[in-house]
Amino acid sequence: MAKIIADISKKIEDDPMKALIMALTASALVAGAAGSANAQDRGYGHDRGDQHAGWATDRGSGHQWRRGERMGYSDWNSARPVDYRRHHLRQPPRGYEWRESNGRYVMAAVATGVIASMLIHSGR
Repeated sequence: MAKIIADISKKIEDDPMKALIMALTASALVAGAAGSANAQDRGYGHDRGDQHAGWATDRGSGHQWRRGERMGYSDWNSARPVDYRRHHLRQPPRGYEWRESNGRYVMAAVATGVIASMLIHSGR
């Protein structure tokens, strides 16, 4: 290996144009390899828990929700959607929805699960 490096060094000393071409070729190879590795890293498998960013940790159906808390993604999906007209609830603002969870009506943001309002279900 040392002999090969010595031969290359001698040829580069003899011709400055070869030195420039070799340097450009080496830098292009390094840049291409780095770009290839970066292009293949799409994040799959690295942060799988982050696929529902903004959602809280699930707490289960027995949790008593409070205004300002964030529901977990599975908690939100397991809570039953509620027709606010039929249950005489106020119309939720755009991006919010009423759900029934553990005997309470919960109005939360559809995108993040942040609870804006709550009412205890009267069972009517």
